[in-house]
Amino acid sequence: MPGIAELALGAAPIAGGALLGLAAGNFKGPDLRGAIKADMDLLDRIPDDQVERRAELQRVIDARLDDIVAAVDRNRQIREMATSYSGNWRDIVVFICSVLFAIVWWNVSHERTNWLVMFIVLILLSVVAAVYAARGIFRGIATYMHSRRRGDAAQ
Repeated sequence: MPGIAELALGAAPIAGGALLGLAAGNFKGPDLRGAIKADMDLLDRIPDDQVERRAELQRVIDARLDDIVAAVDRNRQIREMATSYSGNWRDIVVFICSVLFAIVWWNVSHERTNWLVMFIVLILLSVVAAVYAARGIFRGIATYMHSRRRGDAAQ
């Protein structure tokens, strides 16, 4: 049983990193739409004779509306960049770095409690990075060959 306990203890940093990644992905920003709705309700309740207050509150509402429009535009740009990504030299660099780190980790003392778990994670990371790098290389070669055929056909 000590072997299972050491394995679980060694996997703790990896599990903690995965949980941190999950928590970061589930972060929700403030509810601007709800705040605008509440401000508009408040604007309706302010008497008409308080012109300065109404103007300031309207300015705040307008600023929040501008923030929503800017956020939608920014999200659209990020979404377009993410969908247009087809792999490039960064995938190859990540693959090389993961393989080199696995080699370095192999030379770390094998008596560490988290050595085996981390080594397995590094191998899996190297395989995933290799798939992405190969996909990018094959797409680049296919694009090059396609453009070359197109150039030969034009002559």
